[in-house]
Parts: sequence; C-alpha cells; structure tokens
Amino acid sequence: MQTLLTTKTISMTELREPAKVFSQAGDTPIAILNRNQVVGYFVPISAVETVQTRPASLDAVKQAFSSQKHRLAPALHYLRDK
Repeated sequence: MQTLLTTKTISMTELREPAKVFSQAGDTPIAILNRNQVVGYFVPISAVETVQTRPASLDAVKQAFSSQKHRLAPALHYLRDK
C-alpha cells in the first residue's frame, strides 16, 4: 500500500487536459495515478513559493551522510570506480 502525500489525485488520462489539472490543483500538490499506483506528483509553483530554504552547513551535511552511511553504502561503492 502506497502512502499518498496529498489528498488530491488525478489519473494519467486526466493529464490530457492540463488546464483542468491546473485549476483543480489550486495551491496544493496532486498525486498522479496510473492503475491506482502513484507515478508522480504535480506540485504547482504556488505550493512551494512560501517554503523557506537555507543552505546546510558542512557539518550538517557530514552528519547527515554519516547517519545514512549504511543505507548509502551500495551507491558509494558503485561510484568509487567511476
């Protein structure tokens, strides 16, 4: 069972009419479903304009990588030879 990150959904077929999708979205994200499986999200600019971002410090990045190192190990091993 997939977890939806929004309460609004549309089907792939409804993407044929993008103006309708834009009007339905308003200021909230919409999950795009294909055969009842989430394949993506449509996130209008108005939904993310108010999100405040700030750069992470080098220490914060190092801490995040060290806490996720076990999960990232396969990717890091793959990238070592590239």
